[in-house]
Amino acid sequence: MATTWIRTDFGTFRLSASHRGLTELRLTEKLPPQNLVSTNNEHLATAVTQLQEYFAGKREQFTVAFDWSEATEFHRGVWSELVKIPYARTVSYQYIAERLGDKNAIRAVGQANRRNPIAIMVPCHRVIAKSGDLQGYFYGLDFKRRLLALENPRSFGEQGSLF
Repeated sequence: MATTWIRTDFGTFRLSASHRGLTELRLTEKLPPQNLVSTNNEHLATAVTQLQEYFAGKREQFTVAFDWSEATEFHRGVWSELVKIPYARTVSYQYIAERLGDKNAIRAVGQANRRNPIAIMVPCHRVIAKSGDLQGYFYGLDFKRRLLALENPRSFGEQGSLF
């Protein structure tokens, strides 16, 4: 397992990858230990580049491979649906549950989102309540709103004062 860190305007993220793909992308408050930073894993190198492009507004899709081999089949199913959500768009928890064939699995979808180990690239921030309200996000609703505003400032950006 290889690990590296990236600093962004959204905070510092820790990324981990196996030889099969990215296993983790998490916001962290801990700074990287100098001797543990790895840049020799191709999946990490790709993920860092693509994440920098995303935050710069130059990338809408991620092509890095993911390694979900430790996850349950249900979680892998939910996460597979998440990566299909287009950039700057949102869907409801119910929509994901229905795509998985069980309209009553809304809470289970929410729990799978909460356990998503690859923030941003597996875009659980694009899942909202059926009513259109922002609900639940591991890093808080303000962080979720910031990500959505980055992708779609017309719908999620803060309104400025006219005076």
